[in-house]
Amino acid sequence: MAVLAGGFPATAAPFYQGPGKCGDCHKGANAVWAKSAHGESFKDLHKKPTVRAIIKAAGGSTNIRRNEVCVDCHFTMIPPKPGAAPVSQMGTSCESCHGPSSDWLPIHNARGDKAERDQKAIAAGMIMPHMLYDIAKNCLTCHGATRDGVDPATFARMVDAGHAPATEFELVRYSQGSVRHRFYPPNVNQNKEMTPAELSRTFITGHAAALVMTSTIAGKSQNEKYEATIKKMDASARAAIEAIKGQVPEATTFLATPSDDNARKPARSSRRTSSSWRRSGSCAAP
Repeated sequence: MAVLAGGFPATAAPFYQGPGKCGDCHKGANAVWAKSAHGESFKDLHKKPTVRAIIKAAGGSTNIRRNEVCVDCHFTMIPPKPGAAPVSQMGTSCESCHGPSSDWLPIHNARGDKAERDQKAIAAGMIMPHMLYDIAKNCLTCHGATRDGVDPATFARMVDAGHAPATEFELVRYSQGSVRHRFYPPNVNQNKEMTPAELSRTFITGHAAALVMTSTIAGKSQNEKYEATIKKMDASARAAIEAIKGQVPEATTFLATPSDDNARKPARSSRRTSSSWRRSGSCAAP
């Protein structure tokens, strides 16, 4: 594989195009994003007192905007043109959650049957809002402080240098707080709140994704702070899934084998069990 300056691969893989490509149509969502931590934090991230030590622990470039471990979570890397080295132009943005848009955006914007168009966009890499499990997994690649291609030992060194060990991620709290952007027909100007049933489904789906993650990475780091956070996330996720076993038979199988395939099955049962899920824990957004 050819590699460009800065260590980024030069491939024909899907690439990021930036929130400007989304904001023209999704004005409400874009306005929410611009005022959120996702939209603002990158501006002064490099000024934080622990950043130099964290970057040194991560290895690679000493510039946070070019460090391969840092940029995937803290920036949107946009190539000036296809095949060129991507440049950090802004913080976490639309495509960070919904997938790099170079392949799916033309499909998403095309005219024609919406259902067919959506399926084609998903096949091209779009993570749509209704794909809750996929959204949750994507969130956890940063908020769970774990990512494919990054050795857990690297995260351990970063934690020792002052990086947060992970976050006590809960999908309702994160998605329905300051980043909520639910502008759907018929009133596309209203940022809608979730219904109790939607909150329940989101709550259990987030915990299912967290349990798959923790069962995969627990014990792979020697850092006590990191492991303690992962253990706490694991316990919280297991408690949420345990609480619905009586109503959702698939939950028992999932707890025994926390895999992606098994995680999706309890989520599919949300409509028939939403009231019991609400009793399983707090689903309220902040």
